[in-house]
Amino acid sequence: MERKTVAITMGDPAGIGPEIVVKALNEKSVYEDCIPVVIGDCEALKDAICFSNIDIRLREIQTVEEAVGEYGVVEYINLGYLKPGGWNYKENSVICGEASFQYVVYAIRLAMDRKVAAVITAPISKEAINMAGHHYSGHTEIFAEYTGTRDYAMLLASENLRVIHVTTHCALSEACRLIRKKRVLTVIKLADKGCKMLGIANPRIGVAGLNPHCSEDGLFGTEEASEIIPAIQEAKNLGINVEGPESPDTVFVKCKAGIYDIVVAMYHDQGHIPLKLNGFQWDKENGQYKSVRGINCTIGLPIIRASVDHGTAFGKAGEGRANADSMLDAIEAGLKMAGNLHID
Repeated sequence: MERKTVAITMGDPAGIGPEIVVKALNEKSVYEDCIPVVIGDCEALKDAICFSNIDIRLREIQTVEEAVGEYGVVEYINLGYLKPGGWNYKENSVICGEASFQYVVYAIRLAMDRKVAAVITAPISKEAINMAGHHYSGHTEIFAEYTGTRDYAMLLASENLRVIHVTTHCALSEACRLIRKKRVLTVIKLADKGCKMLGIANPRIGVAGLNPHCSEDGLFGTEEASEIIPAIQEAKNLGINVEGPESPDTVFVKCKAGIYDIVVAMYHDQGHIPLKLNGFQWDKENGQYKSVRGINCTIGLPIIRASVDHGTAFGKAGEGRANADSMLDAIEAGLKMAGNLHID
């Protein structure tokens, strides 16, 4: 099988992004399936290799076509935003916000021009990119705007638990106002497509309710009856294998048990909390995560975007303690999705 070229954005230089990138690319298995090209800054990559004590070389290239994908060599395109010692770990700043934003935009253009099969993103700081004047609430919204995508959704996965969100980065009060039949139906369709892109031929979709106990026939709210149930019925009419709404406190248990392949969550924390309980493991003795597994994908784009399912982790940045498991998962998922991009 021909290896696919993928762009890996370095993330915020003040966080753990550069570190998890070089650690992931220190795994020989990555090079069996792809030719990775890092979009970032030479100075941050050199620093990450040094404090992580990794025996790996850097090779600057000007275009992705120059990349050969040799294990032991990190090939990168240097955007040159950082000077030696020109940024501080663990701190939000304009320079890091600007740099991390431009890495993403550069990679999106590569993917839109079909020069890379997928974009894999390391974490950015929402505060830093806003400090730099780029007013987005996260990667998802950047990708949507720069690809001209209107209907999209955030899909998270950790082992056999998958969730996709009707609403994401907004106040909880606003999320409740955004639960409308049209949007719920759109996300059910995207759940079906996203699962197929991840290799599930006939996805079984469970839809979470918004209110406790799915409102108890209207005792605790009306959104289930007025918006969610009609969307589910229309999706069934389209031939989608979907059920619900199910009580939010049990539907994720059923998904993890294999009854569903994915859950449509109504808001950010409803989906994120079970995913991170499933994929993250905390070492109480050492006061740090011993495992961080999971991916974050944007479904509905004309390109592939997969990401780690965690943030910049400023608390451990620059120390060599970061875990690259989620980055490895994201690369694997991006490649799988790239092989199924045109599935309807």
